Amino acid sequence: MLKEFKDFAMRGNVLDMAIGIIIGGAFGKIISSLVSDILMPPIGLLMGKVDFSSLFINLSGTPQPSLAAAKTAGAPTINYGVFSQTVFDFIIIAFVIFMLVKQVNRFKKEAPPAAPAGPSNEEKLLMEIRDALKARQ
Repeated sequence: MLKEFKDFAMRGNVLDMAIGIIIGGAFGKIISSLVSDILMPPIGLLMGKVDFSSLFINLSGTPQPSLAAAKTAGAPTINYGVFSQTVFDFIIIAFVIFMLVKQVNRFKKEAPPAAPAGPSNEEKLLMEIRDALKARQ
């Protein structure tokens, strides 16, 4: 059983998948940082100095000055600012993956089919016979 597991784990597809998951996790962190640290601050500035990560709806009824204070107090909140950043993360990741797959498919274009081979000797002989019969008529 241990040998079967080793054979399974060492197959190329499993290793490729594991490497893809690890790289994908790191890529996700990079994109999250890009969105929250680079893209959202200028967008928030253009929209009137809004910090998207602090946007929330307080459901407790008691006023809370910030999302951190609401979380500390254990107040239920709807964190639509954090959600919007996550949506931006997803859109960017989806676009990058789309572009990556598009490029890979471009490089994997199949070679054009080879030109059909000329007629075989049998076919040539049959064509000569056909032509000879047509000429007799």
